[in-house]
Amino acid sequence: MLQCKWMIALLVVLQAGIVQAKAQAQPYPSRFVRIVVGFAPGGGTDIVARLLAQKLSESLGQTFVVENKAGATGTVGAAFVATSPADGHTLLMGHVNSNAIAPALMSRPPYDPVKDFAPVAYIGFVPNVLVVNPETPAKTVAELVALSKSRSNGVSFASPGVGSTNQLAGEMLRIESGGKFLHIPYKGSGPAIVDLLAGHVDMNFDALSSVTAYLKSGQMRALAVTTPQRDPGLPDVPTMAELGFQRLKITNWYGVMAPAGTPPDVLNKLHDEIYRIVQLPDVAQKLAELGLRHEPMSIEQFAQFIRAEAENYREIGKISGVQMN
Repeated sequence: MLQCKWMIALLVVLQAGIVQAKAQAQPYPSRFVRIVVGFAPGGGTDIVARLLAQKLSESLGQTFVVENKAGATGTVGAAFVATSPADGHTLLMGHVNSNAIAPALMSRPPYDPVKDFAPVAYIGFVPNVLVVNPETPAKTVAELVALSKSRSNGVSFASPGVGSTNQLAGEMLRIESGGKFLHIPYKGSGPAIVDLLAGHVDMNFDALSSVTAYLKSGQMRALAVTTPQRDPGLPDVPTMAELGFQRLKITNWYGVMAPAGTPPDVLNKLHDEIYRIVQLPDVAQKLAELGLRHEPMSIEQFAQFIRAEAENYREIGKISGVQMN
């Protein structure tokens, strides 16, 4: 009887091994794939994810679906992916907030942005641009700094919330210039823009895609961009680095990530296919309409980029004192 039980147990183990081997032998993807977005539907991260999901479904023969798990500046969705099976069937539409800023500014982040994810593909970035209300007398960043020092209450700057790239850029301008800049947080980019247009706040380091129409209509004035190089859409607008603010290289970037430990062949397959997709004329046009600048990177280059961004925002958090809890 004992020998019979051992034989049954051995057969069960062997059968399980055969099933696992068959599953591993199946080409990726072997079932539907979900792309998790850590923000509400309709935002830039969500739009990019749905665009990729549609094209990946068409080319890889399995359904790619977008799941929105919003909350805590994108960290709820990112934490979910970080603890998912590392088989390539759960991916994250990564963003600078969830994969660099929030973990750097939290005292107890729910994941490590470097150790807990496997980079798949860097999609690109949306530039941030320093804009002011036209009634603000400053025509340059130097004049804006001087204006902040001349006012008892300084110059107010809006942002869509604590820990946003908008706020961190403003805080770094305050620290590096020695000017008086007061942060006014809003619940989203929309209300911040409304108050800037109304003259209730003086400035904002907003995403270029959010303010392009207002710049064209003359309702806002651009003083500088926070990208390392000048933006082709604003060729006459200097970078903050050009003006001497070397730490002010801040952008809203997007990239696809998988849980750490995902097999290299899966990562490479996804990487190659995503880069093919983002270069398709219709996809490239839609990304451009979002204000997204595509920038090719290998998987290793993307990994180095994430490490550098995580370290950069840890330093900015220490210098600025901004915390997210």
